[in-house]
Amino acid sequence: MTKSPSRSLFVLALAVILTGLVAGISGMLLAMLLHAIQHLFFGYSLPHIISQESFLQGVTAASPLRRAGVLMFCGLVAGGGWWLLYRHARPLVSIARALASAKPAMPVAATLIHALLQITTVALGSPLGREVAPREVGAMSAGRLARILGLGDADTRILMACGAGAGLAAVYNVPLGGALFVLEVLMGTFSFTVMIPALACCAIAAMVAWAGLGNETQYHLPALAVTPALLVWSLLAGPLFGLAAYGFSRLTRSARDRAPRNALLPVLCLLNFTVIGLLAATFPALLGNGKGPAQLSFGNHLLMATAATLLVLKIAAIWGSLRAGAQGGLLTPGLTCGALLACLLGGAWNHLWPGTAPGAFAVIGAGAFLAASMTMPLTAIVLIFEFTDLTLNFLPPMIVAVTGAMCLFKFCQSRAAPRGSEGSAPVRNDTASAGDGAPEQP
Repeated sequence: MTKSPSRSLFVLALAVILTGLVAGISGMLLAMLLHAIQHLFFGYSLPHIISQESFLQGVTAASPLRRAGVLMFCGLVAGGGWWLLYRHARPLVSIARALASAKPAMPVAATLIHALLQITTVALGSPLGREVAPREVGAMSAGRLARILGLGDADTRILMACGAGAGLAAVYNVPLGGALFVLEVLMGTFSFTVMIPALACCAIAAMVAWAGLGNETQYHLPALAVTPALLVWSLLAGPLFGLAAYGFSRLTRSARDRAPRNALLPVLCLLNFTVIGLLAATFPALLGNGKGPAQLSFGNHLLMATAATLLVLKIAAIWGSLRAGAQGGLLTPGLTCGALLACLLGGAWNHLWPGTAPGAFAVIGAGAFLAASMTMPLTAIVLIFEFTDLTLNFLPPMIVAVTGAMCLFKFCQSRAAPRGSEGSAPVRNDTASAGDGAPEQP
């Protein structure tokens, strides 16, 4: 007996609602776990899971010896955890690979362990992002729900993509950005059959997460103004961010591809994170996914020399962590690199045409770099506005900078493509493949 259209629609609507609820709860719990670990190991705001004291404030107040010790422990957790996962668990399946398969599915236990390792190591100071973990849990949970409710493969694929976007929406309170991530990056379509479930899932997940994380923006900006100098700078600097993003993508992809999966992984992770811990004795802002330096950039608190130092060290730490075999996202790290680079380019521009706040350059640069490095221009623009509660006056310079960055990024890809590939890119961005931290395994 075939299902009636009304029954099929009801089941799909139920699946969307449940996916939003599960993604919201799981994203909220993962974020709360991250904060709890940060407070415990770095010794700040101990009575609270969510507090007004930021991670950067907490690690800055911790002693240099404590920072180094926590990062050494992070290396042990990362190296031992992922080595054991690869050795004993079922092969990981990334979100992109699951969505591309005929029977979309992700292993439950391996995915959960992989997500918990990412959250734990980022909380302990890993320079990688935390956003992949809730996306993976959201997608995996949606796939299981779809099978339980008897949905077909096509609907399961849509639901898993929505679960991933909802996980992103929950941890960062970005319902529209999460939905656009589903449409632009994961599914590559803006059809109503995908748009409606994506919007519903992400809105539900974000509202559910308010219960534990609050209805807060990720970054708090001072009063920033759009100046004529900023408009011209956005036009000229956009391609530079595209070029930098292309180099960043090549660097991070190469590091992931060369990362060990054998007994060398624990050794390299311990070495890498010990070095980061020693550097953090002088540069505490180096620890974590980069939210601290981004906030300093947006708030007009970074000198050019400091921004340059943090940018070099941040990229080196990201490369080293990926090369050692640690896993995590590149959303916040990429945003931070863009903001720090903008502090340099904007600072130089202010010498030629003064009058623009450094934070204004930083938010534009963060959006342009994020858009190009993750090949998601629309999603990046919306994410920056949702992250910062930026006024719509910044939309024109943001669009101009993102357009320039994307054009040069695509040009670099086409020039580097092997002959006969019809311009296909040789570099597969980590986020272009849904930003998955999960390495592909045979």
